[in-house]
Amino acid sequence: MRILLTGAAGFIGGHVARALEAAGHDVTGLDVRTGGDVRSAADLDLALPGVEAVVHQAAKVGLGVDVADLPDYASVNVYGTAELLAAMARHGTGRLVLASSMVVYGEGAYDCARHGRVRPGPRTVADLDRGRFEPRCPDCAAPLAPAMIAEDAPADPRNAYATTKLAQEHLAAGWARETGGVAVALRYHNVYGPGMPRDTPYSGVAAIFRSALEAGRAPRVFEDGGQRRDFVHVGDISEANVAALAGGRPGRLVAYNIASGHPHTVGEMAAALAAAYGGPEPVVTGEYRLGDVRHVTAAPDLAAKELGFQARTPFAEGMREFAAAPLG
Repeated sequence: MRILLTGAAGFIGGHVARALEAAGHDVTGLDVRTGGDVRSAADLDLALPGVEAVVHQAAKVGLGVDVADLPDYASVNVYGTAELLAAMARHGTGRLVLASSMVVYGEGAYDCARHGRVRPGPRTVADLDRGRFEPRCPDCAAPLAPAMIAEDAPADPRNAYATTKLAQEHLAAGWARETGGVAVALRYHNVYGPGMPRDTPYSGVAAIFRSALEAGRAPRVFEDGGQRRDFVHVGDISEANVAALAGGRPGRLVAYNIASGHPHTVGEMAAALAAAYGGPEPVVTGEYRLGDVRHVTAAPDLAAKELGFQARTPFAEGMREFAAAPLG
């Protein structure tokens, strides 16, 4: 299959390119680092003729710094996706695999002993300042038990990146309805692996910790380290993209959680990475970022059922590899 891969020179994009080529696909890359921009109709019109599917990885990622980042997030993630979809319609390209994210959920799923499944609101500054990191039931304020979130959970984005990733899904759904195309959104959970970008305000937590270790500094774990996440290896993410090319349904967008199904706390991840690297040990700081959520872990069953995808890299093995791997 002839494929246009956006964001091909990025961390995930580079791994996806190699996986697509290994599966026998003919891949053309488009990346702002190499002179191609998804926001440019002219660049897209040069790249799309003859293309059968687009794998859209290009995005501004991470939590960012502050509201000054909003225009860039909207420009790259929303406007760029809109230009891409319009160009796909012009050229008759009928299949899209979209890199989405678990951040569209906001907080994950929670169960209250009294009220069952609930969705807590954003945590308050007052609670966070007091070290009260766990969300409470919105109906009775009782403690909650985190649960696995499924694709049919309501979206509740809580920062600029999350909002723009959800906007990408909505735009892709509209494109699919109007053109009869097939759109598959892969909601990545916490991706890590070789070539991950170094520590910046837009990096994932695994890169931040790995960069600290390389510099001889202790990883600084925010809150109390009890935040639950699903850490999924970039090699598994790449295989999910290959599998997604055969999935989906005409005329609609279908979203899938791309996760291992075996959550760990951020503190556990920092400890495993530091141990594999040889120290120093992590330091729990009690600091927080207001846009962060406490727990978000996913049920990957739908991807297994409909795409035949299951993550294969065990957590401990992946962390050992990542501790020794070069960063981007």
